[in-house]
Amino acid sequence: MRLSLRLAFCLIAAISLVTFIVARYQAGEQEQDLRSEMERRAQDLGESLQQIIQPILESGSLDQLQPIVERFGSREKVAGVAVYDTLGQSLAASSPEWSSYNYVPPRDMFDPASDQTIPLGQFVRLIGKPVYVYLVPLHGNGETGGYLSIFHDASYIEAQNAHFWRHTLWHIAAQVLSVMLITFLLVRWTIVSPLAKTTRWMRELRIGKVSPRPKLPDEDFFGPLSQEVASLAQSLVQARGSAEEEARLRERGDSLWTAERLRVSMKNKLGDSRIVVVSNREPYEHVRTGKTVGVVVPASGLVTALEPILRACRGTWIAYGSGDADRETVDPWDRVQVPPDQPQYTLRRVWLQQQEIDGYYHGFANEGMWPLCHIAHTRPVFEAKNWAYYQQVNEKFAEVVLQEIQGAESPLVLVQDYHFALLPKLVKQKRPDARVAIFWHIPWPNPEAFGICPWQREVLDGLLGADLVSFHTQSHCNNFLSTVDRVLESQVDWERFAVNRASHLTAVRPYPISVAFPRQEHDTGEERPPLPDKYSILQSLGVEGIYLGVGVDRVDYTKGIIERFRGIEHFLEKNPLYQGLFTFVQIGAPSRTNIKRYHDLLAEVDAECTRINRRFETKKWKPIVLFRKHHSQKEIEPFYKAADFCLVTSLHDGMNLVAKEFVASRDDEQGVLILSRFTGACGELRDALIVNPYDIEQLSECVRYALEMTPEDRRFRMRRMRRIVKERNVYRWAADFISALVELRLDNEASHQHQRVSKPTLVGA
Repeated sequence: MRLSLRLAFCLIAAISLVTFIVARYQAGEQEQDLRSEMERRAQDLGESLQQIIQPILESGSLDQLQPIVERFGSREKVAGVAVYDTLGQSLAASSPEWSSYNYVPPRDMFDPASDQTIPLGQFVRLIGKPVYVYLVPLHGNGETGGYLSIFHDASYIEAQNAHFWRHTLWHIAAQVLSVMLITFLLVRWTIVSPLAKTTRWMRELRIGKVSPRPKLPDEDFFGPLSQEVASLAQSLVQARGSAEEEARLRERGDSLWTAERLRVSMKNKLGDSRIVVVSNREPYEHVRTGKTVGVVVPASGLVTALEPILRACRGTWIAYGSGDADRETVDPWDRVQVPPDQPQYTLRRVWLQQQEIDGYYHGFANEGMWPLCHIAHTRPVFEAKNWAYYQQVNEKFAEVVLQEIQGAESPLVLVQDYHFALLPKLVKQKRPDARVAIFWHIPWPNPEAFGICPWQREVLDGLLGADLVSFHTQSHCNNFLSTVDRVLESQVDWERFAVNRASHLTAVRPYPISVAFPRQEHDTGEERPPLPDKYSILQSLGVEGIYLGVGVDRVDYTKGIIERFRGIEHFLEKNPLYQGLFTFVQIGAPSRTNIKRYHDLLAEVDAECTRINRRFETKKWKPIVLFRKHHSQKEIEPFYKAADFCLVTSLHDGMNLVAKEFVASRDDEQGVLILSRFTGACGELRDALIVNPYDIEQLSECVRYALEMTPEDRRFRMRRMRRIVKERNVYRWAADFISALVELRLDNEASHQHQRVSKPTLVGA
């Protein structure tokens, strides 16, 4: 109420002031127009009477003056007319009132020596009222013989002004009342009511009652407030949910890892240590859409895994700035605080030239290391110029890392993936007190395959600069140790899985990455539209059917998409009853399209899909629906939840998080996972239907078995897989990985206790 009154008072004062200023100007203009009109009338009348009276004065026939002034003195708005001699004696007057009143003009008007012949007009007050007096000199016999006085009643000008101001005041009063009413209603409708609803909603949240968040108006006035309220409420709900979940876990004696538990654990373990993450992909991109700059979060399990650590320790994430508006949003030191809505850590962007991107990323990393490590029947390409760019970019990132950890005591550096194989040694050489780890997210091949790389010694030497090298599976660790044992002069400790090279100890450990398991115990307070069921999804795709399969991949030759399509084709050949009833949806995000092999693969996938559809499709049905664009996790989730099965047919994969995402999404404990035996996830999700993607017959049989599996069998398998994904979630992966690095004893620490170190020592080992 007070806000409404203050706002109304301010508006009333402003409107009244503006109206008064405008009215005063209009009143002045109106009065000036009326005065000008009166002066013009007096001038016209004076000229007419002068022409009539002046000959009479010259002839001396003064008795003729009285009828003339009486006749002209009765005109509209003329108060009177009088003729005076040079001594001011009345010669004739339209009424005795004006005859007895002698208005004396300026003295020089009747000076015989003066040639003054100009009429004179003045506004004065006579007989208690405003009058306009117009004096006209009269001449007779060559000299001034008197003067003519014309008196106009000017009271109507004041009357007009008074009327104007009365009208204006009533107008102001009406405006004031209208503004007060409108302001009160607007404030109640647009401000008070939404804020009251928001207040009630937050009060309910505070006491633990969850309800949908009221929508504040979208105006700029409410924009920041709405954003902050939403963030605050989300934080409150998440904090309460974490606390409740932790309480339930303690009560059951479970050891489930959550984001909050990871945050607290890392805070306790790391203390004041500075933590730096290095990756090619950044967690937040600033992109330009029209004239506005927005923030995009790339779909990445890496972001989900490492953000809680950086948030807890307010660390720094170093990455290549790939967004087209990234340069506009950083400070002079190329840093920006993220997340944008609630900054908790620093993103340091590194700028690369196009030739560096082509040589380091597209060339050596993705045309060389990627196919080499995946052994997916694509010939790796190694060129000396690309290797030079790879070295150059690794050195550039190393300089940035050293800048960020300058002055920090015992910093932790977490290097991600095959883009930075040389980085660990470059950092460790300059900062031996830093704890450096690298997680290799793709497979590691056997020594014979890795020997294809012309610079295998340099790559291995760079990796062994780390204190910890980690892979998804133990077999990848074994391959790495075998490669080191064959290529480099070093001591490989197969008992503790470690390498001693040049008195530097490197532990090699498997830590399978995972996904964040969604909470089901509480709601977030947001209204969630119901997810479409299987039939509505098929209908939206323009096909009629009963069964739905789904595949989600980057269009990459390692994912086995062509083999997947041929398995679907063989399934429909062998089981014609499913023709017209079963549709497979492939969500394929284009990837690295400027590399020829990937560009050609897109065309191959599209051609294979078209060929199979032409073979089987009808007017209302087709067997394969292919989406050739990137989909957000929110867009993919309905397909995960509605599909009868998810098909993962990687020819070689480090882990494959799609399999775990599908399992995590199936809170109905239905759906079947068909999983390639060549994925890292296969070692954990043993209740999936394990398939050899090269065996088209086996693949088609797995599709049939998945569609005909009993609900009880599906539930039994899915429940066991969900328990594994839940217990071994991404927060546990991050905790295990960082804890292992923190607990490693550095070389200089160990040297104080041992004269000769032959094995890497783990605290508590």
